[in-house]
Amino acid sequence: MSKERTARARSRRTWRAVAGVAAGVVLVGGGFAAANATTTTGESKKAGVHFPVNKKATGTAAVVSAANAFLNTLDSDQQAATVLDFSQANATAWSNLPCGSTCRPGIQLGSLSDEQLAAAENVLKVALGSGKDTGYQHVIETLKADDVLASAQSTSSAAPGGGASNAPSADASASDAPDPTATPTDVPTGAPPSGGGGGGGGGGLGGYGSGVYFLAFLGAPSTDGTWQLHFGGHHLAVNVTYKDGKVAGASPFFTGVEPTSWTDDDGTTHAPMARFRDGLLKLTGSLNTAQLAKAKLSESFGDVLLGPDEDGQFPATKEGIKASSLSAKQKKLVLEAIHPWVAEVDDATAKQLMKTYAKELDQTYVAYSGGTGLDTQGDYVRIDGPSVWVEFVCQDGVVYRDQIHYHTVYRDHTRDYGSEFSFS
Repeated sequence: MSKERTARARSRRTWRAVAGVAAGVVLVGGGFAAANATTTTGESKKAGVHFPVNKKATGTAAVVSAANAFLNTLDSDQQAATVLDFSQANATAWSNLPCGSTCRPGIQLGSLSDEQLAAAENVLKVALGSGKDTGYQHVIETLKADDVLASAQSTSSAAPGGGASNAPSADASASDAPDPTATPTDVPTGAPPSGGGGGGGGGGLGGYGSGVYFLAFLGAPSTDGTWQLHFGGHHLAVNVTYKDGKVAGASPFFTGVEPTSWTDDDGTTHAPMARFRDGLLKLTGSLNTAQLAKAKLSESFGDVLLGPDEDGQFPATKEGIKASSLSAKQKKLVLEAIHPWVAEVDDATAKQLMKTYAKELDQTYVAYSGGTGLDTQGDYVRIDGPSVWVEFVCQDGVVYRDQIHYHTVYRDHTRDYGSEFSFS
């Protein structure tokens, strides 16, 4: 058995639910499955409220039905942990850090049974789409990456003397070990480092892994009220706000990845952020010398500017090169570069958002800092329009020191959280 496979098996055995029930999440055949999970429902638990389910529903009604079907698998305590107030405090409680429940509301995937996980998975499929290059597929790939990261970190922690000599690299070799003296950019100040407890139910692996993701419904799911689908964990924050049966906002959407690519034991290669990166590379690669000079920012960036806790903090002045000065082909590349972030929500909403961003294209700016290769610490690209905001930044890897570590965020100047809150 390979070192990486052994590490993955070890990491699955170490997951623990918030309530102390042994539970892990294993991604099998592209979906969720609990590992050694004992059911959290039964006579010892108080039955939850039963919600109506309509399997023939479409659109937002189908999302509500899937949400209700999930809630029907939960006991009363679990329902109370999942359905929370649609408040500004709850809606903005997301992070790129492996900080578990200390920075996120909702119910932890690692605490759910097989039946409950399947129902939670279906909520994401219905809301985000289950086809190629859709939100659900990206969620699964991001969770897989987090399991690989947890496995590598576990292997690193198990090295003789606490070193990292046997941590696998992206190709599952052990030649490029993480630097144990480095300060990880994804570990919150004051929180335990790898193997130290990882705040909020992260077990002994610093909070990495698919079991340390949380699902919440902020407000009761309905077709005539306002509520939010709130899902995330380390390197992922999905915020979809519904109002009167329609999607009112598909942002903020944060996504990142480490490792940026890896190959499974069966030869399957994964690169969850490739289409996000490649669209930007095509765009910046189309700029000539004069255009690059105009697009260059004077600032340097170690992370995205508008990450967690930076709601509403859009720069007052737009910087870079204005899309109105670009060729028709380059303008098309701007829209193609935006699309992967917008495609993370349902097709109808994505189409409407892209139509808006196309209308505003001439007032949209493209900018970069560092280099344009998106392969070096500090490489940064931004697209900023009247509505759309996209950032992509490269950081040094936390565990995989032979790779770059991506952070990105998609926001909308007027539609974040469905425009329900003021950040002025």
